[in-house]
Amino acid sequence: MGEHALWIAAALIAAAAQTARNAAQSSLTRAIGTLGATQVRFLYGLPFAALFLVLVSLATGQPLPALTVRAIGFTAMGAVAQIAATALMLLLMQSRSFAVTTAWLKTEPVLVAIAAALILHDPLSAPMLSAIALATAGVLLMTVKSGTALLGESRAAATGLFAALLFGISAIGFRGGITALTEGDFLIRATTILVLSLALQSLMLATYLGIFNRAALFGSLSHWRGSLGAGFLGAFASQFWFIGFSLTSAANIRTLALVEMIFALAVSRYVFRQPISKRQLMGMAVILAGIALLLRLQG
Repeated sequence: MGEHALWIAAALIAAAAQTARNAAQSSLTRAIGTLGATQVRFLYGLPFAALFLVLVSLATGQPLPALTVRAIGFTAMGAVAQIAATALMLLLMQSRSFAVTTAWLKTEPVLVAIAAALILHDPLSAPMLSAIALATAGVLLMTVKSGTALLGESRAAATGLFAALLFGISAIGFRGGITALTEGDFLIRATTILVLSLALQSLMLATYLGIFNRAALFGSLSHWRGSLGAGFLGAFASQFWFIGFSLTSAANIRTLALVEMIFALAVSRYVFRQPISKRQLMGMAVILAGIALLLRLQG
């Protein structure tokens, strides 16, 4: 399988696994709260990521790549940005402006494309940016009902846009960490940075919860049976996100990741028997058109 097909497959697998993880994590959120459930994502994902790294090293016969200062710096940037973005997202989900903030959150691919071109010098052409914007417009069409003013609730819009920027910075940080490693093939470099990022995030969030919210910390530890499944799915999804980051630009991966919206809609329709509106179907078509154009440009 060539690199082009490999990063597409990696992103699709990651999006599907993340949809499953979100479903598993939702029940944990009700049991131990949003911060406790967020800690589960990192803490219980770390052992599985470490296992993946051992298996990759044994299967390929490659030693672990030496960590460089640049790799650690980029990974730490991605880890902090992802925690902050997740916290903002959870805060926004409690507001009445859910549709508006979700729409702004999904502007991430456009922000990633521009920022990655500036920071990592990832290629970005006008046609590529147009394809990314088209796919993002499909998400807006799916999530924002007619008559909703995107700019009318300026505080929600600004917070959602900032959270999207932080998610974009996290993607750039993780890709930067992977490309900063000078040893090993794409698979072992991606898995090494995954383990490093989860270790940093587990430590940072556990420290924060230990000081400010011990109930959430103890809750994440006491619900270990239910947390193992969510931790595995989280690590599995992240493994493929990071493989994607090792093979192509962060903008390509985060744009293709928009298919998660379609996966989530399919779960709602076929698992929870919720109807799909014409507007959502139109949004799905626009997302797929944007993704198809992006993949054609990459081919």
